[in-house]
Amino acid sequence: MIKIKRDHLMNNEVIELVSSHLQGMNLHSPPESIHALNIENLKQRDITFWSVWEDSQLAGCGALKELDEHHGEIKSMRTATAHLRKGIAKELLQYIINEAQKRGYRRLSLETGSASAFEPARKLYTSFGFYECEPFSTYKEDPYSVFMTKKLND
Repeated sequence: MIKIKRDHLMNNEVIELVSSHLQGMNLHSPPESIHALNIENLKQRDITFWSVWEDSQLAGCGALKELDEHHGEIKSMRTATAHLRKGIAKELLQYIINEAQKRGYRRLSLETGSASAFEPARKLYTSFGFYECEPFSTYKEDPYSVFMTKKLND
C-alpha cells in the first residue's frame, strides 16, 4: 500500500534519495542548467515536501513550491530505483495537483531536462495535461531545460 506524507527532510533515506536526485541531474545537465534543490533549499517556507512510502520502503518524493497565490511549481519529483514503473510518480503527481487545486492555484508549472534521460518524466507530465511553455518565474531560456505548465480548475 502506498502512503504519501508530508516530510521534514530529517530521515536519512529521504536525504539519500534527494542526493541521488541531484547526482542524476549532474549526469545529464551542465551545472548552470540544474535547477533541482538541495536539502536546505527544500526546507524553505514556500515549499511543501512529501515522501512516498510503499509499506516501510521509501518509494519516492516530490515538492510543491508556491510562486505566488495563484501559481505553484513542482520540484524534486523522484521515484526510488527499486520502485520504478509501479505507478508511484503518477500517484504523487496527482496528489500534488490535488494539493495545488486545494490551495486555489490557477496554474501549476515545472522545469525538467531536455535530454533523453528526462523523456519518461516529460511523457508523464504530458499525460496529466501539462504542455510546454515559456520560462516562468526566475527561469531563463535554456537548451537543457523544458518548461511545462497546466491550467487548473478554479
